[in-house]
Amino acid sequence: MNTNEANLKINELRKLLLYHNKLYYDKGTQEINDSEYDELMIELRMLENMYPSLVDDKSPSKMVGGSPLKEFSQVVHPVKMLSIEDIHELKEEESNSKGLSPENNLTEWYHKLISSINDPKFSLTVEPKIDGVAVTILYENGSIKYAATRGDGSTGDDITQNILTIESIPSEIKNLNKGKVELRGEVFMENKDFEMLNESREKNGESKFINPRNATAGTLKQLDPNIVSNRPLKLIFHSFGLIENNNFSKLQDFRQFLIQSKLPFDNWYRVIKDEKNLIKSIRELNHDRHTFPYATDGAVIKVNESKYHDHLGQTSRFPKWVCAYKYKPEQGQTKLNAVTIQVGRTGVLTPVAELEPIFISGTTVSRATLHNDDEIRRKDIRIGDTVIIEKSGEIIPAIIKVNKEKRPSETHPFNIFDFLGGICPSCDSKIVKEEGFTSWKCTNVSCPALLATSLTHFAGRKMLDLDGLGSSLAETLVTNKIIKHPLELFELDEEKLANLELAPANLASGQISKPRRFGEKKAKKLIQSLIRAKELPLSKWLFAMGIHNFGESAANECSRLHKDLSEIINSQLIAKTIERWEIEEWLKSNSLKKIKSINNDSNREKNIATYNDNKQKIAEINKFLEPYNIASELGGVACKSLISFFNSINGQSTLEKFDKHKIEPKSDNYNPINSLVVSDDKKLHGSSWVITGTLTKPREHYKKTIEELGGKVVNSVSKNTNYLLAGNKAGSKLSKAEKLNVNILNEEDFLILLTQ
Repeated sequence: MNTNEANLKINELRKLLLYHNKLYYDKGTQEINDSEYDELMIELRMLENMYPSLVDDKSPSKMVGGSPLKEFSQVVHPVKMLSIEDIHELKEEESNSKGLSPENNLTEWYHKLISSINDPKFSLTVEPKIDGVAVTILYENGSIKYAATRGDGSTGDDITQNILTIESIPSEIKNLNKGKVELRGEVFMENKDFEMLNESREKNGESKFINPRNATAGTLKQLDPNIVSNRPLKLIFHSFGLIENNNFSKLQDFRQFLIQSKLPFDNWYRVIKDEKNLIKSIRELNHDRHTFPYATDGAVIKVNESKYHDHLGQTSRFPKWVCAYKYKPEQGQTKLNAVTIQVGRTGVLTPVAELEPIFISGTTVSRATLHNDDEIRRKDIRIGDTVIIEKSGEIIPAIIKVNKEKRPSETHPFNIFDFLGGICPSCDSKIVKEEGFTSWKCTNVSCPALLATSLTHFAGRKMLDLDGLGSSLAETLVTNKIIKHPLELFELDEEKLANLELAPANLASGQISKPRRFGEKKAKKLIQSLIRAKELPLSKWLFAMGIHNFGESAANECSRLHKDLSEIINSQLIAKTIERWEIEEWLKSNSLKKIKSINNDSNREKNIATYNDNKQKIAEINKFLEPYNIASELGGVACKSLISFFNSINGQSTLEKFDKHKIEPKSDNYNPINSLVVSDDKKLHGSSWVITGTLTKPREHYKKTIEELGGKVVNSVSKNTNYLLAGNKAGSKLSKAEKLNVNILNEEDFLILLTQ
């Protein structure tokens, strides 16, 4: 490889890594697993070492974390939050071919440490590397000052209110009376909590999180702490930054401080003094970690004695006195016996691999998701193949690749449409793939596989809150062909409903009950709640419809921007949002640099012109949408799904049934542009508000009240802020408001202001 070829490859790797960094750090999601990311980074660093003239300080190999987000106020770290150097366990083939132990890279790191410290009595600490999100919490004179993300290592996002929703995190620490103490740790979700959260999201029509780390990152980026408080976050402290009036000569002294202060810490912990016990502890942890309730993919090893930390120093990315030893992802080979197609509540067809059972990472794996046709085609997965399964911090195992050397000659390429003959496995209706989406769907609203779950979603507390309509009644209504569409609930006869015989229930004793009659009382309550539901606001109805990729937050934002269903269907805002998303998707795949780099392309000038036109269109659309300040939850994907639904046969049928039953949902939070609904005589006209802390009513209640009275609610305190409405556990926003002499009100003060 010459310098020009190396330059092209390095730029390609940098662009790819920056893209995945943005997904991982800024958006709380990911498209590749950790081991695939690590391989890209290792390749980039290797090439940069081989070609020093191509090294760039802005390369991902020199960066820490992601950029701070503009939606949050920023915190400058008093002590930089650097990353940790990754030391990888050797893969089996490399270990065998070179005759090295799997921990060879770690022993090399250890020997460098010995030569740098030159003290045979130094020790190391070993603890699990939790797969979560790094945070720092600063306490001043015992009270919490702020909590922040790592960000780019120098500046992070202020997430104080989100952190204070975690039960184990105190707003005050009694034995910290003087000075500042900066505690650093990892926010995470336990595996069982993650599974329950994903089940709930699926029922609510929201996309599932990829893994616990992805769910944690997405939660911490929420602007509403009330949403965060309903997510099962936990935090474990493992280190410190700025310390005043405290002297931890050893890291184990800091751990003792955590124990005495009753702060959360990890129970698995070792202090070791030689190479033999280092390797022993690493292997013990590799065995024990499969029993932990949370995801971990390695060990963090630190020099115990604090005096050596400054002596060893740091690079621009990580300290030299600590490393993260990454275990190789546990893999296994097994046979793909069959593919099952599941029909979800929104009609999406998901292929699932049925595997010969195999034991990986402490569990027996017999199924793995195949995601969609594109994923199957990319990996060329076929029934009968021997596949390589990996479980690396993921709750759901993944098929990494196919062992094509073991492929039977009679296998054929797999695709969902041909496999199903183009029809839904549940109702025999035709399946479709909507433009711009990767998944096949059944759009038959009467499909038994999705109708029963659609009914329970329709009746949920956050939707129409239909009293008595649970899964048992829903299944009976579908099985007996009484209901073929959720809106047909409004045609139910109370007497017939009371006499319905429900399927036997599973009792706590393990026995099965006798068949049950629904009964008059329950029937009356359900009919009454159906009558009430007709008057519910637009946002409730939008969410109740169970539209794919369109959750509760999208429904609320859509209702803010539109008065009724008719406005939504003919909305320029939604049309422009979709247009912008489609152009952005094109620009992602067609960068100007990529267009110019293609040799002998007769369409190059035309493509450059298209690129420039699209950039101009984006600017024009942004200018059009800017006054509406549309929340990210109502983005291109959500809008596309919404309009696709209303244009579908199911959507048209739904609109007809709205007319038939005289249901005309109206927005109860209509406020597309604040200035259009504000008049000078409104009590809070022109005032700027920030809401913080834990309040007795949902934050949305106060936001709505303020906006109805002419005020504007913003996310961060500034010199332009007029009022701070502060509840319990108010953090850095309260401190900043005090410094800027902003009017600070509690809930009682707020009510007094409104009645003056």
